[in-house]
Amino acid sequence: MNRSRRLERRFEGLIWKFRLVTLIPVLMSLLGSISCFVIGTYAEISVLQKVFRGEFTHDNSTLLIGKVVGGIDYYLIGIALLIFGYGIYELVISDIDPRQNDASTSRRNLLNIQDLDGLKQKLTKVIIVALIVTAFKVMVSFEVTSITELIQYCAGVLMLAFSSYLIGRTGKH
Repeated sequence: MNRSRRLERRFEGLIWKFRLVTLIPVLMSLLGSISCFVIGTYAEISVLQKVFRGEFTHDNSTLLIGKVVGGIDYYLIGIALLIFGYGIYELVISDIDPRQNDASTSRRNLLNIQDLDGLKQKLTKVIIVALIVTAFKVMVSFEVTSITELIQYCAGVLMLAFSSYLIGRTGKH
């Protein structure tokens, strides 16, 4: 009986160590997050350069605004990747100790993820905001030429407003 218990403990120890495989998606999502921040910053800087050089007209101002919003979209995707990496690490591997040592309670609970549903909820909120920003980018350059397009445009605005409302209500039952 003692031998089978020892074998069981070794096997369970081996299974427990397999959780470290999740370090791969954690690291890749953190690197992807950095990449998105760099790409977003590049987009913002390229727009600023054009503005400071006076290389904008009424015709291309909509394009420049679209690039600014696109840069923000990259930042939001980077934040989603950061939340994913952080959440998976905390759920599967270990709590992040420096977060626990932070004196500010609001900062300590910023990404406090207790379970997979909490992680999914936080990611969903960020992804919805990114989709709203993307829709806004499209709507900025949208030219209405018919009543059908005007109705579609209004429906899009209404859906964005409703999405924002739902995001605000989440967690306030």
